[in-house]
Amino acid sequence: MQANSSQNNLPLWRRLWIYQGERFPVLGHGVMISAFTFSAVAYSRIVRGVGGFIGWTDFVIGVFITVSMFLLVRIFDEFKDQEEDRLYRPYLPVPRGLVTLDELKWVGRIATALQVIVLLIWQREMLPLYLGVMTYLLLMRVEFFIPEWLKARPLTYVLSHMVIIPLIDIYASGLDWHLSDAGPHLGLLWFFAVSFFNGLTLEFGRKIKSPEQEEEGVLSYTRHYGTQRGVLYWILTVLTTYSVALGAGNYAGYSVTFTVAITILLIVTIMPGILFCRSPSAKLGKAIAMLSILWTIVMYFLLGAIPMLNHLIF
Repeated sequence: MQANSSQNNLPLWRRLWIYQGERFPVLGHGVMISAFTFSAVAYSRIVRGVGGFIGWTDFVIGVFITVSMFLLVRIFDEFKDQEEDRLYRPYLPVPRGLVTLDELKWVGRIATALQVIVLLIWQREMLPLYLGVMTYLLLMRVEFFIPEWLKARPLTYVLSHMVIIPLIDIYASGLDWHLSDAGPHLGLLWFFAVSFFNGLTLEFGRKIKSPEQEEEGVLSYTRHYGTQRGVLYWILTVLTTYSVALGAGNYAGYSVTFTVAITILLIVTIMPGILFCRSPSAKLGKAIAMLSILWTIVMYFLLGAIPMLNHLIF
């Protein structure tokens, strides 16, 4: 507690640095979101049969916009969850006083202002897609004006919020087709579906808890559905993502190497879940959360980044 009090007296920039390490690790999220953006663009170009990659200036701007969009999702969640966090998770940065909601509000305002300025100067054509994502994000912020109804239905809640990921995907892939004055290729529906289920995999994976890890008032899918059933839902989500990814790879004309690689990834990913069903433990719960992240990153590399890099290099 003393350490926390001393942290609360640090300059704002240092407190925000601590905050990002706990709630939005810039490096880890940056790698995953960059892979997400690169792969969305790459897959779009592959299914459209267009050679090469987009201009790197456009790509860097796209990464900035997508990373800052996910940062806004994180900040909005702090506002939506403030009461629950205050009551049940006082160790988090906001309830323990490391940063205030007003400070995070200004971070969000600055991030949004920078997004708009960058787009107005360099990518004005992307503004309609950007505004579409931001409109949905603002609806999420107010929980679609039915917060109590949604919170009483955890699965409906998470499904409604996961829509933001394919919407950001539409924006990211638009760095290819929209900036090229072309319509989105029908094959992108496969990639958008993968993104949606990847989001579910991450969401379920980070909320799988062993009995001793469960916290009063904090939603976990193992508490809501039962330990084994909650993990089985996570495994089912991974298997669904795998099936959709196979469809995306087949549509793009990928070789059997893609199928072998993604199948190995599947086996490695679900193994801790199978073991967790037999003997739940905090160690296996952490492994599920970490492998959900690894699954997502590698999935994006296999679907878009690696085929594109292979084309560009060889």
